[in-house]
Amino acid sequence: MITLLRGENREIRMQVVIAVAFATAGEHFASIYMGGYTYRLENVPLYVPPGHGMVYLTAVALARSGFFLKYARKITAFVVITCGLWSVWGISGLPEHGDQVGALLYVVFLIYLFKGRSPLVYLAAFFITTWLELIGTAAGTWRWATLEPIFELTQGNPPSGVSAWYCLVDAVAISGAPVFLNLFDRIDGLFKWFKTKKINLKIIFSRK
Repeated sequence: MITLLRGENREIRMQVVIAVAFATAGEHFASIYMGGYTYRLENVPLYVPPGHGMVYLTAVALARSGFFLKYARKITAFVVITCGLWSVWGISGLPEHGDQVGALLYVVFLIYLFKGRSPLVYLAAFFITTWLELIGTAAGTWRWATLEPIFELTQGNPPSGVSAWYCLVDAVAISGAPVFLNLFDRIDGLFKWFKTKKINLKIIFSRK
């Protein structure tokens, strides 16, 4: 992850740092504390936090690619229809176990997609996170609970709209980066001010 960040600007780097921090806290809350999903060893593996950073960075890279910029409308239609059909299938009664959570997350995903600040990032997040979820759950690396722990709604393995959770991470990273960068700039300016005052005092005392 650090290697991939070398070519990025400070804003993207800060976004990734925030994404890693927020996702790590979310993993421990949603998995360890709430039991919404469980990793194979019932922990949060060490590769997961930087993995979230790489997922976020991948979504950003895809969103700014020429392919996504050129075919944004078609990609949007594909994602909305594909995820929509998956969500409808989950609550249709056809699968052995329902996926009410997935349908709700799909609605949340649509809100992010059409009202959020970075729709192309959310579209890209759908592709990379859906692929990771399908591979990860098929391999048994983690498993989503049959019933989500709060309202006991049925939940797929993985839920169809699972990318909505990653959209939340993206939204927090995008919104938080300017705030933290501004804070760090203020702190840096304060240090420089103190440093200047210190030098001025040294000059004054040396003259005396």
